Amino acid sequence: MACKCGGCYYTLNAKVSFDRDSMKNRNFLLRNVSVIRMFTNGFFRSKWRSVAGNRRIISMDAREKSRSTILESSKDKRVPIFVMMPVDAFSFDASGRPRIRKIKALTVSLKALKLAGVHGIGVEVWWGIVERSSPFDYSWSLYEELFKLISDSGLKLHVALSFHSNIHSSNGKGGVSLPLWILEIGDVNKDIYYRDQHGFSNNDYLTLGVDQVPLLSGRTALQCYEDFMVSFVDKFESYIGSVIEEISIGLGPSGELRYPAHPFGDGRWKFPGIGEFQCYDKYMMKDLKMAACRERKPQWGDRGPQNAGCYNSLPSGVPFFEEGQESFLSDYGRFFLEWYSGRLICHADAILAKAAKILNKYQENEQTSVMLVAKIGGIYWWYQTISHPAELTAGYYNTALRDGYDPVVSVFSRHGAALHIPCLDMMDSETPPTYLCSPEGLLKQIQSVSKKRIIKLIGRNTTERHDKSGLRRIHSNCYNRQTEVLPRLPIVAEAADRQVL
Repeated sequence: MACKCGGCYYTLNAKVSFDRDSMKNRNFLLRNVSVIRMFTNGFFRSKWRSVAGNRRIISMDAREKSRSTILESSKDKRVPIFVMMPVDAFSFDASGRPRIRKIKALTVSLKALKLAGVHGIGVEVWWGIVERSSPFDYSWSLYEELFKLISDSGLKLHVALSFHSNIHSSNGKGGVSLPLWILEIGDVNKDIYYRDQHGFSNNDYLTLGVDQVPLLSGRTALQCYEDFMVSFVDKFESYIGSVIEEISIGLGPSGELRYPAHPFGDGRWKFPGIGEFQCYDKYMMKDLKMAACRERKPQWGDRGPQNAGCYNSLPSGVPFFEEGQESFLSDYGRFFLEWYSGRLICHADAILAKAAKILNKYQENEQTSVMLVAKIGGIYWWYQTISHPAELTAGYYNTALRDGYDPVVSVFSRHGAALHIPCLDMMDSETPPTYLCSPEGLLKQIQSVSKKRIIKLIGRNTTERHDKSGLRRIHSNCYNRQTEVLPRLPIVAEAADRQVL
């Protein structure tokens, strides 16, 4: 699920009310939607007037209002439900062209969701599908057909431009790789992907080390992302603002701004391992060497921390994540972590600057206004330690002594992007105490930072929740009495699109 807030973090302490004739109890709608096989994931969102202009908060005619799901509070009366389109809703035919699977069943499902009160559909638009075979050869036919089906059903769209692969996390169901021509380049030069200290590469996402290096058929990675965004906007301009209400920009693995420090899909990592630093491709190592030379410490540029354990290590007994002379608190530790996290922030800054520029002309008109969105990961395990090791390896320089999310949120805010966060459904009491988890603490920290930076928040649930406690937790994370005086801005919620940790 997700909660979008502006100015600060909102929680929603609301109840769900249903039409008595069509919904006999609180769980009816969730069960009704969940059994429609084509749509197993979903999210809540609301369009507040400061974003939607003069548009109605919920896009339903009078006949459908009685069947809508309404979360009631003193400020925000309606939280429309969005349902994520699963990746196995399409496949590739014998010629390699993508096609919608079971289109009649999909059409029926869309109509059923609309009648159930669902507001819209979340769709991942994959780089590996659209620019699949060769550079600049954009094929939008799958999404033209899909968007038309959704629009004709009276539903809205949340679009996620996805520059990553989900092959390792799809469990064999409709996985999408990076474009084939990118994979061909990677077969020759594996350094276009992130690498760990053992030399293993991860082809789920291009290393940020090639953001400015023209290795991709004469283009840099940033140019590839920009060209894709421009092509998307040109193709679907007529939908923007009217049908497409939000555009999320992928910034890393699973679309999140982070390093692939916890690669659960290929067996290297298992929860609650601390993960490993991902800076060993030759382009990032070159940048590290230059950064070390600028500090007049060239030896610091030879490699990443050598005392930081491995993927499945626990923090105890790992020197870098303790408080000794060779830890994250040392001069070297601070240097490395500032560089490692700083490169990730620069990556987000560069991509979001291009996205904001492309979408700028639509923001001038309330009727075509669209929200720019960017995601971060929810690294909540070992949060209650002093070093927050799992966050450090993921690229968030966040410890008990330093706020690592403030610089991230600052960049998002500068480009007018909403911050999309997970864990909306999670409670500390549901996590293993041994692993010092705190999804609640993570959310509270981001709440504080977002209030400081006056940024909109979008939240999502980490797991599919059909239980009352999970739903109550989502509600409570979407409404906060102390923030009612602030301007009303959007709210969102979605189910996880990847394996639950």
